[in-house]
Parts: sequence; C-alpha cells; structure tokens
Amino acid sequence: MMSNPLGRSPATSATFVTTRAARAGHATAIRGAAVLFIAALTAAASQISVPLPFTPVPFTLQPMIVLLGGAALGSRLGLASQVLYLAAGLAGLPVFAAAPELPQGFARLMGPTGGYLLSYPLAAFVAGLLAERAFDRRFLTSAVAMTAGLIVIFAGGVLWLALFMPGPSPVAAAARAGLLPFLLADLLKVVIAAAVLPRMWRLLGGSR
Repeated sequence: MMSNPLGRSPATSATFVTTRAARAGHATAIRGAAVLFIAALTAAASQISVPLPFTPVPFTLQPMIVLLGGAALGSRLGLASQVLYLAAGLAGLPVFAAAPELPQGFARLMGPTGGYLLSYPLAAFVAGLLAERAFDRRFLTSAVAMTAGLIVIFAGGVLWLALFMPGPSPVAAAARAGLLPFLLADLLKVVIAAAVLPRMWRLLGGSR
C-alpha cells in the first residue's frame, strides 16, 4: 500500500499552507513561519477597531483573519496560531483591540470581551478541520467552513458576555450587545474570506 507522504488519513487533505510548504521544501520552517504570520496578522487586525457606544465589544477585522488563517493553516496549525496570539496578549504585548475601558493583558481575557478572544483557537480549529476536508476549494463550501468558525466565535463571546449583563435575561441582553450589531458586517467578512482560498488554490494549480 502506498504511504501517505503528508501523514493524513484518506478522509483528509492537505491545506493550502501545507501544500505550498511541501512544494517549496523546508516544510517545517514554512509552516512555523505561517503560524507566526497569522498570529501577527491577528494582532495587526485588532488595531483596526471601532469602539461602539452601546456595547463593550469593539468592531474589528480579527474574525476574518482568524477564520481565513485557520482554513489556510489547517486545524492544528490554525489553533496554534491563535494560542500564540493569546499568549502574546497574556505576556502584556498590546495585541488586543485598543479600548479605553478594556485593559491589555490577562485582565482583557477575564473582561466582557474575553469570550470572543478565547474562542479564536477553537474557531480556527473548526475552520481548519473543514478545510482539511476540502471545504476551502469552492466558494460555497468555504463559506460553510468560515460560518462554522464564526458561530464558534459568537457562541463563546455572547455566552461569556452574558456573565456581565444585569437583568433577568442576560443571554438575550448579551446577544443584543454582542451579536446583532455585528452580524451583518461579520457575514460580509465571511463572504470575503470565503472567496480568498478558492482563488489561491487556482493560482497554485488546484492540486493537493
């Protein structure tokens, strides 16, 4: 029986990054550099943020980077990139979105927006897992992968935010503050992100 050079089961496929790395040689170094790049890009995306007066959750481009990075890297490397991003934040580096009322460092993860940040590794893992099953090859299936990751981010973010909401219906209040104002814009981010990888695969030649 012919061995699988990528060490994957027949049910999975190489992601864009692992395929590109295998073709270029020095695969381990390229994969490591890609993880660092996505972590740095997530930090950079956090600096493009818009505070909103009616919610503690700022508008950022981070979800698009998390999902696109996870799909390009695959489940394990995608998760690793976001763990690295969070580790940089825990170390005190200013990698979280700038917000006067929200501190950097460990306190940010324990604050009202911590659930969104803590869900990034799982969201990247989910998007990457679906990409490993070739969801990233076509726009519609790529959009499904990105949407699945986005659901993880919103679920973690809203449920965590509910812990900080007063009143008899904290989850509903959290959804009004941390889901509804962002839903349309984040779905647009999904559309943009979902269009990227199929195009990149075509440029690469389409084979895995």
